Amino acid sequence: MSVGFGTWRDRFERLRANKFFETAVIGIIIVSALLIGAKTYEETSRFEQWFLMLDVAVTVFFLVEILIRMAAERRLRDFFRRGWNVFDFLIVTASLVPLDDSEVVLLARLLRIFRVLRLVSMIPELRMLMAALVKSIPRMGYVALLMFIIFYIYAAIGSFLFADIDDFLWGNIATAMLTLFRIATFEDWTDVMYATQEVHAWSWLYYLTFIFLTAFIFLNMMIGIVLDVMQKESVQMEIESGEGEAAELHGLRDDVREMRAQLSRMEALFERRS
Repeated sequence: MSVGFGTWRDRFERLRANKFFETAVIGIIIVSALLIGAKTYEETSRFEQWFLMLDVAVTVFFLVEILIRMAAERRLRDFFRRGWNVFDFLIVTASLVPLDDSEVVLLARLLRIFRVLRLVSMIPELRMLMAALVKSIPRMGYVALLMFIIFYIYAAIGSFLFADIDDFLWGNIATAMLTLFRIATFEDWTDVMYATQEVHAWSWLYYLTFIFLTAFIFLNMMIGIVLDVMQKESVQMEIESGEGEAAELHGLRDDVREMRAQLSRMEALFERRS
């Protein structure tokens, strides 16, 4: 019995690793996303029955796919040790909420939207980007805190200097920070500057220094953090896959360590004999 079970598990494992199967899953995810988008058009309302049948077919496919991946594991708990597997399991389980005229129809539709996120778990490059983004958040938090301090200082200064010119934009520190966010995103910021320049001709210096700090320095700092983490994640992915320059360097390092260990053992043996 165990031999038969092992044979089936091996078949499921080969199917899971099959490139055609992975491509088919990615294709169905894209079809699911297009299906959700098509439902937002009124012209497609006459095909609602067909869309319902397609949704059921996609849901069944995802359920079978996740069961195959679970059956391919030697132990079921090994499946849930990977974060992306847990993510896929939750998405597929949430998709089992039926689409009908019940009170949970809105919830069911919202849950089906998240099936598009399965593309992240299926494509290694997207997983790397997502992992880099998550790991960058703690480091970007300090940059964001420093940006908030700069925003707060400039908002206080702007509120003191320009509140009499435009109370709507500079009336208090909260609205001043919103105005500064508009300036930082270059959304008609010259109109704001020209309005204050009519009263304070030197106010251009206020805006240019703020833009220089936020748009050029802090933004590039965040980009640098993300790129640094992405590079580390790319190296780690190459090492795990055993392909690429990073994997070769890692293998050479292991070989050098092994050679050093062998030399140490040979030296110790030679000293004992002498």
